[in-house]
Amino acid sequence: MSSRDQAKARARAAAPVKADAELVRRQNRGLVLATLRRLSPIARVDLGTATDLSPATITSITADLMSEGLIETVTGEAGDPADGKGVVRGRPRVLLRLDADAAYVLSVKIAINTAHLLLCDFAGAEVARRLVRLRTLTETRESFPQTLIRVMREFLAAEGVGSGRVAEIGVACQGFVDLTRGAVVWSPAFTERNIVLVEPIQMAFGVPCFMTNDANMIAEALNWLDPVRYGGTFAVVFIDYGVGMGLFSEGRLHMGADGSAAEFGHMNHLPNGPLCRCGRRGCVEAFIADYAIYREARGMSPDTDPGDARPDPDELLALERAAAEGDPAIRKVYEDAGTALGYALARVMAIVNPARIIFTGQSTRALPLMEPAMNRAIEAALVADLRHSTVIETLPWQEDMISKGVVVSALARLDRQVFADPGSAMRLLGRSAQAREVAAADSGAT
Repeated sequence: MSSRDQAKARARAAAPVKADAELVRRQNRGLVLATLRRLSPIARVDLGTATDLSPATITSITADLMSEGLIETVTGEAGDPADGKGVVRGRPRVLLRLDADAAYVLSVKIAINTAHLLLCDFAGAEVARRLVRLRTLTETRESFPQTLIRVMREFLAAEGVGSGRVAEIGVACQGFVDLTRGAVVWSPAFTERNIVLVEPIQMAFGVPCFMTNDANMIAEALNWLDPVRYGGTFAVVFIDYGVGMGLFSEGRLHMGADGSAAEFGHMNHLPNGPLCRCGRRGCVEAFIADYAIYREARGMSPDTDPGDARPDPDELLALERAAAEGDPAIRKVYEDAGTALGYALARVMAIVNPARIIFTGQSTRALPLMEPAMNRAIEAALVADLRHSTVIETLPWQEDMISKGVVVSALARLDRQVFADPGSAMRLLGRSAQAREVAAADSGAT
């Protein structure tokens, strides 16, 4: 399916109910912006085809967006060949594209003792990135917000980007995230709980900020990259040092009452079982995460704190090699992990009936060792009609997938909530212009 067909499928899947004319116009502006980001540069006629909007609507919206400085024109090639000899006739086509400099979005991904920062422009292209080493495990709920704000300011200053040019900030973190409070309820990255981040970041930078779970952002990234294949209802299972899930239901990201992700890794597999990072016992994660495999394979007590069972990559590779070569004790560890994984997947398939389940993360490398036991568990736990409606696949892990999902979410929020309204767009663009003037003045002074 072509990229334009994918854009149309994505637009239809996310099409809101009919509303008053002003709301419809806002929705159409947001749709045009999102489609331009995916398909730029593009002619107006093709933009209309991709969005299913009338030529008059496309002309009106693009004229407004151009006058506001959100889109610009570029000269394309001439029209289609007029004869069979490949001779191209006619004037060059006028194509539209987003003005990449209209705004920036900042993605911050928090993991154990690290923060990954990614700055992208309005077209979604990378401007700059930085990996910062932090001591998250020794930070407190009072200190960490200020530490993170300092790191963000240093990053933007080093890139010569004033905070006034950043239109949206997204923060992704491992663990339980409460979107309603903008807080990390619990995460393996911290020893303390209930760390509020959104409010202090918004106060420091004066721009909207949102908080999200890292696994959710993997699902967002996949949906953006291929909305036809990864649309409708599907689940992404992330297996690494921890275990997470991002779930799409009927074309929309699933979030609980407090905005939390689908906590697949913290469903119980065995009451009073091995100790999990979350402090409970018997979670699915406590059987299949890296620390769980290492703890069991090395004969450590199931009560061993996961923080004391942190294998390095070479140790994990050695275990996988031993299992593949037939070591019975190590093979059983992976078989037990596969059984836990299979029963957990069966519950998801019975409740949600996803079209696809996608495995990703560093530890998917060991999935072939778990698959036979996983499939047996699914067969034992689930009726055949539900088993055969779900495709299970594996995707190579890409470190940027979480950050990409944050950027996609931030830009989508801008399209829907800011740039869909001409007044809000002009205010934001005015603030960005002032920030550029200040930066230019500072540069001249130095």
